[in-house]
Amino acid sequence: MPMFFKEDILNELPKKAKIVVGIPSYNNSSTISFVAKTAAEGIREYYNSDGIIINSDGGSKDGTKEAFMKTDTRNIPKVAFDYIGLAGKGSAMLSIIEIARHLNAEALVFLDSDLKSVRPWWIERLTGPIIKKLSDYVTPYYRRHKYDGTITNQVCYPLTTALYGQEVRQPIGGDFGIGKELFDSFLIEAEKIAKTDVARFGIDIWLTTKYLVLSKKPLYQAALGAKIHDPKDPGSDLAPMFTQVVGTLFDLTLENAGKWKRINSITQAPIYGEIPEVTPEVVNINVDNLKNQLIDGLNDEITKNLAGKHLDNILKERKVSLEEWVDILYNALIKYSSSKDKTLIKSLVPLYFGRVADFAEITIDMNEKDAEDFIRNQVKVFLDKKETLTEKL
Repeated sequence: MPMFFKEDILNELPKKAKIVVGIPSYNNSSTISFVAKTAAEGIREYYNSDGIIINSDGGSKDGTKEAFMKTDTRNIPKVAFDYIGLAGKGSAMLSIIEIARHLNAEALVFLDSDLKSVRPWWIERLTGPIIKKLSDYVTPYYRRHKYDGTITNQVCYPLTTALYGQEVRQPIGGDFGIGKELFDSFLIEAEKIAKTDVARFGIDIWLTTKYLVLSKKPLYQAALGAKIHDPKDPGSDLAPMFTQVVGTLFDLTLENAGKWKRINSITQAPIYGEIPEVTPEVVNINVDNLKNQLIDGLNDEITKNLAGKHLDNILKERKVSLEEWVDILYNALIKYSSSKDKTLIKSLVPLYFGRVADFAEITIDMNEKDAEDFIRNQVKVFLDKKETLTEKL
């Protein structure tokens, strides 16, 4: 019996499908039709129309499901429903994994519902390594603007890479390919995670980390070109996402200490497909707002305590350097290991704003290539300081 959707949805499904494309959504009526139509073109072109598109919605008030169902996907069937469970992307994605398992699909593709840059060939790029038995899990490899994906760039990418030894550029990219061998592995823990932040924004880092820890096949990255979507201002929109993603990442780090403590080198996860030469859409950032939120946040005693020995310099500079940030993040993880207090994660947010402010100022005159090189080089600091975690966790 399904956990994350009503059982009568099964009556609307075909007996099986080779490819399932899942689109989690919440108030995305203006963009979801383009994503669905493009996905249908990809299924027709690359998989001889053997597929289905599933929209799992969080109770949208703007007619998202209706817009999805009105989309002309020609001969590709589609189903839309409201998922059951904690409100969040994770509940939506878990419901789609349940359906993919029911359909005995060979591969499942997740696409964000606000994508403006998705192309039919994305379907093949996100499933090719799975169908060819090279991997069971595919993450996206995008060209993104230097100020897009700040939680990825300042936390998830460098920390996950340093911990698990595979350079995965977009561990929480949103658009993934998952092979049928993983459906049961992920769903077996569904009841455990259904009431946690994994059911919200923690799902992406949970899926990626689970694969890095459990699988013997390499993780693959799909070269997708630019990611153009509805960007979020890191100074105003990302605090809840930060808390949920980083809280999940911290939990996973503690859970899998026996795995990552033995790793002290890094290899790049293979990239599938030729990397397109594209220019990402500009994302604007308000550095003064970030700095103001940093200073305001330092009125909180927990945030002040997390700043530790760097507090005076942070107050003076009104930003957080890379070296300071890695120290703060690792010390926060060590503190969290004994308390499991999510308040501590929330108190990191102002310091994260300070880190983004520093990064923005350093890279303001850099082109996208140089900024990307700078982001990648940050991993070295995370790896160099990893011994602190190895000794204390």
